[in-house]
Amino acid sequence: MKTESIQQIKAALATVNNRDDERIKQWQTDKRSGVQQALAQWDRRLQRHEKELALFEEMQEFEKNARSNGHRLIVGIDEVGRGPLAGPVVAAAVILPENFQLLGVNDSKKLSAKKRDELYDEIQNQAISIGIGMVDHNMIDKINIYQASKLAMGIALEDLCFVPDYLLIDAMKLDVNIPQESIIKGDARSISIAAASIIAKVVRDRLMEDYAKMYPGYGFENNAGYGTKEHLQGLEKQGICAIHRKTFAPIKDMC
Repeated sequence: MKTESIQQIKAALATVNNRDDERIKQWQTDKRSGVQQALAQWDRRLQRHEKELALFEEMQEFEKNARSNGHRLIVGIDEVGRGPLAGPVVAAAVILPENFQLLGVNDSKKLSAKKRDELYDEIQNQAISIGIGMVDHNMIDKINIYQASKLAMGIALEDLCFVPDYLLIDAMKLDVNIPQESIIKGDARSISIAAASIIAKVVRDRLMEDYAKMYPGYGFENNAGYGTKEHLQGLEKQGICAIHRKTFAPIKDMC
């Protein structure tokens, strides 16, 4: 029997997702260092896959509990942009199907920009409905960031194509006549809220990239309006621009 080349084994390992595959036992007896390295890489990949799968199952518990109580259109709601010195607060409301399958969905802050963009596209493809809510810097200054965040969430809820029968919200309650559950750190515990956090984050980051072209010198394309060194240096050199939040320090001291 002709011995498989290391490249052939690597190609085969790329398709193996089961530790009980008989070929694994056979390759483990192969003394070639290249084969053993390939097996070690495969094992690390499988461990990551198993970890993602376990997290995915864990993050569906709130949705499963809601469905067990008779709810069907369950929406996850989250916002991004409370802390920045400039730009709007953006919220997203996402209704996922019961058969939703997408490993890697997590709190958007824990993901790279590249991963968020990939997941954003997949969530858009699979979601039953997505709503977006946005409240600008002027309204934030008028009603405060907490109330602006609630307002953005309410707008996102109204933007959905369907009226949900259950809300899963990240650490907040909305004044609506729909059963709801406020979940502390919900973007890391509920798959629907995590999906909403990804949608909201990507929408806001892309908007801030557009603002960077309109208001250069603050690094909005890099910091999304947060108070980074580059942003603060821009404020010192250029002063405030049209989208800065005038009730946020240090901007309020510059007005």
